[in-house]
Amino acid sequence: MDADELKLRIRKLNAQATQAKMDLHDLSEDLPTHWENILSVAQRCHDAHAALTEARKAAAASTP
Repeated sequence: MDADELKLRIRKLNAQATQAKMDLHDLSEDLPTHWENILSVAQRCHDAHAALTEARKAAAASTP
């Protein structure tokens, strides 16, 4: 993956992570309504931020 593709991937992952964070925040504000969604929303948020962190590490490692 070249630098431009990696930058695009990071932007996309950042948008997904931000959306997941907002979904988790919105869910927390609505509690106890929809409490049964806590685990799935939190897992999606965790996965999105983990992918973003790994992409940022890859970008840092590829920078001379």
